[in-house]
Amino acid sequence: MARRGGLGGAQARLIVADLDVVTGAFSYTGRHIAEALLARGRRVRILTRRPDPSHPLAASVEVSPFVFDDSLVDSLHGADTLYNTYWVRFERGATTFEGAVRNTEALFAAAKQAGVRRVVHISVANPDPSSPFPYFCGKARTEAALHEYGLSHEIVRPTLVFGPEDILVNNIAWGLRHVPIFLIAGDGCSEVQPVSVRDTASICVEAGTRDDNVILDAAGPERWAYEDFIRLIASAVGGRARIRHSSLRVALYAARTAGVLLRDVVVTRDELGALGAGLLASHEKPLGSDRFETWLMENADGLGRRYHSELARNFRS
Repeated sequence: MARRGGLGGAQARLIVADLDVVTGAFSYTGRHIAEALLARGRRVRILTRRPDPSHPLAASVEVSPFVFDDSLVDSLHGADTLYNTYWVRFERGATTFEGAVRNTEALFAAAKQAGVRRVVHISVANPDPSSPFPYFCGKARTEAALHEYGLSHEIVRPTLVFGPEDILVNNIAWGLRHVPIFLIAGDGCSEVQPVSVRDTASICVEAGTRDDNVILDAAGPERWAYEDFIRLIASAVGGRARIRHSSLRVALYAARTAGVLLRDVVVTRDELGALGAGLLASHEKPLGSDRFETWLMENADGLGRRYHSELARNFRS
């Protein structure tokens, strides 16, 4: 089993290659990991399901298809470290959590066969194999699979990630700007502890320089009750929505109605349940240093001006 530890005391790395592989580097967290690696002089190969020659990173990285078949070993060949950001936010059509677990296991198996030295696996804060929430249960299963493959690894568990091109915080701000009533399911007392995507990427890249097996939470230095978090965003962006409490059923009905109008999945029952269970905060010493409130004030003018669609980003062509 991996042991938990801080960033200090990292063991020196025996570099076997100057190439690292990042899944989803044309997406969100993966992009910031790739940029941090390039800044350190590393060569980067990305695995992607949607090649994008116009992406700002396209000219600086190697691109290989992210297909879960025999070609995956070739895509990983020659790499020192694999940074895995692959996962799914919710089930839709043929995309399921069970399938995501199988795909992740196939990725780890291919990494071992390809001779990858180390895997940095991005999980989630508070994973639990017995969780009632499939997202958290599935993440726990992928962690267990990584242990079983015997690869040198570090598991990084982010809380609520914020930053440029973020979906969650941006769409909260959008709702506070554009809808008359913003509903909070339950009492709004559950804590959230946001961590910047920059801090998350830095923690992951530093993890790649180690050789020991470690589990780390990626969490920022500030935490709020969820209602206070929402009111902080509302104040920063000048949101005029009235903030009201409701039952989970009413909040889900409102979210689904908004989803029909926006042609998107705004929030799921499991996401609201995980929020209410306090799973978006860490129990460990925070490793992130970027302060959400500072970032919010610096970016408030543009935050929530446009709605960011999950389906458009990750499901539609």
